Amino acid sequence: MEKKNCWDVKQCERGPGGAKAHEFGVCPAADERRADGIHGGKNGGRCCWVIAGTLCKGADAQGTYMQKFCSDCHNCEFYSIVKREEEPHFKVGMVIMKEMKSRG
Repeated sequence: MEKKNCWDVKQCERGPGGAKAHEFGVCPAADERRADGIHGGKNGGRCCWVIAGTLCKGADAQGTYMQKFCSDCHNCEFYSIVKREEEPHFKVGMVIMKEMKSRG
């Protein structure tokens, strides 16, 4: 089974090569190389909830991990999909952030 990234599921078209990426910019999740491979995703595509400034709500960048997660991400359908697909090896936000930090 091919694992889908957030931009594929949410159909925001702001992933790599997306139709709206040229006009509005690539989403920070699609550009976060330190997260590449986490949960089998491309860049931050399968851990977008820890990436600051993602563009899930359109043109306005969302805030930090804690601001996003507490208000939106924990209720997001994509977050639930990744969590279900990755159990029992699902990585929580702080673990992902530590892993990204170690990658520099």
